[in-house]
Amino acid sequence: MRVYVPLTLSGLAEAHRAGELGDGPLVAYAVTPALREWYLSDDIEELEYAALNRAALASLRLLAADPAAARRRVVVAADVPDGAAAADPDRGLDPAALGEVRVAGPLPLAKAAAVHVDSADAETDVSAAAEALAAADGGDDDAQFVVDGAEDHELLWYATQELPNLV
Repeated sequence: MRVYVPLTLSGLAEAHRAGELGDGPLVAYAVTPALREWYLSDDIEELEYAALNRAALASLRLLAADPAAARRRVVVAADVPDGAAAADPDRGLDPAALGEVRVAGPLPLAKAAAVHVDSADAETDVSAAAEALAAADGGDDDAQFVVDGAEDHELLWYATQELPNLV
């Protein structure tokens, strides 16, 4: 199963030093039954892209909580055994939890398939989105427009061999 783990650049640097993503359980995103139902598609590539975008939004939330973090969203794509990630059945219908899974235990960075990171030119929009996130969550349409502006930037794909250059 492919999971998408939201991070910040400083979190990625720590994972690179430690050789693993956290102690677990880790919050990640994947193609879950609830995500399939919400997205209304059978195309696995579209569903994986939706899970990646959910993780990018979670990365934005991490940035909003850490004003000192570099203003670039980071998502690590990793492969885990099918039973290693589980969705919370009590949150299955919660729109905020679509695609959310928990990965038990630490996730070795060696299991990473790729890293997705914003380009430097996205930093202004990502910074504005992080600042507007709380208002957007509260229903402010203008703030939601700002958050959506960050989503207009595609995350760049990096091979795991490029991690030292990213951190």
